[in-house]
Amino acid sequence: MAQLTIQNLHKSFASTTAVDSVNLHVEDGELICLLGPSGSGKSTILRMIGGFEHPTSGAILIDGEDVTRLPPERRPTGMMFQSHALWSHMTVFGNIAFGLKLRRLPKAEIRDKVESALELVGLGGYGTRMTSQLSGGQQQRVALARSLVLEPKILLLDEPFASLDQHLRERLREEVRDIQQRLGITTLFVTHGQDEALAMADRIAVLRDGRIEQIAPADVIYREPQTEFVAGFIGTMNLIKSEVRNGRFHHADLGLPMPLHDGEATLAIRPEDVVLTATRNEPSAVVTRFTDFGSYHLVDVQLADGHRIKAMTAPASRWRKGDRVAVLVSSYAAFRNQHLAYTSTDTHELIKETEHV
Repeated sequence: MAQLTIQNLHKSFASTTAVDSVNLHVEDGELICLLGPSGSGKSTILRMIGGFEHPTSGAILIDGEDVTRLPPERRPTGMMFQSHALWSHMTVFGNIAFGLKLRRLPKAEIRDKVESALELVGLGGYGTRMTSQLSGGQQQRVALARSLVLEPKILLLDEPFASLDQHLRERLREEVRDIQQRLGITTLFVTHGQDEALAMADRIAVLRDGRIEQIAPADVIYREPQTEFVAGFIGTMNLIKSEVRNGRFHHADLGLPMPLHDGEATLAIRPEDVVLTATRNEPSAVVTRFTDFGSYHLVDVQLADGHRIKAMTAPASRWRKGDRVAVLVSSYAAFRNQHLAYTSTDTHELIKETEHV
């Protein structure tokens, strides 16, 4: 196991800043997901850690040793690329053994290490096959085995499941997470898939424009986003802009307590925190779409002023398109100047209070 520390890491390409003064510390055996949209800098960070890109400035330390200027082959890292990067003219054994041969290890030791790596990724007995004879999922396992066989201190995974179908992605991410935990290997995993990050990570670092917007465990990122960008990027979030006046968020259908100074704010509500009811007289909101996902229903509602929000309801709910509903809220947050300004706390009191608005 090893610790990884990134200090003020910066990378520019001509006049474009790809990574802007990033600081990050990864503990022994921790798996951190770098999550963000395309162009946010996550893959560039990974490539700089692996030595495939040179930082414009900043430092990369592994167990306290500065590796910033070392070439990839001299770093205690193993990188798995999105493209697999397997040699089609080699067998599975040859692909995995390649790095060990460069280290001039004895043939018997190479054989033992490769066979152990194949067993670890569930490909025991596949050594003599050509990589062209493998499925996409099997090729991913070979690429993972090739990274692990070198016994790196830091494992770097760059969107390794992006080209696979949903079912195979879900299965492989469980397998990779299981292997990572069994080995206790410190891992950075780059993805733009929220599901992968939420399912795999000990902590998630959400990136935007080359900067880390927030880093925290998955449940904190989801329930306590610190910026409006993170709130809108992670999961599904209803974001509504309106005015705060006299301690309330003033909106045609949502008059919520908001102890902030008067002015514009963005209200953020998770669909599972939206409560729909038809108990009040002449509700003004209208159901515009109803989607059955089996374990829950997703209901699209148009508010009186034209805003649309989503509500997550139990399978027993019977809302249909055209139904008129009142919208209550059990929990919410507010953002000003892109940053968190207020989070509600007493959800039971909120439902009581909004019922009388």
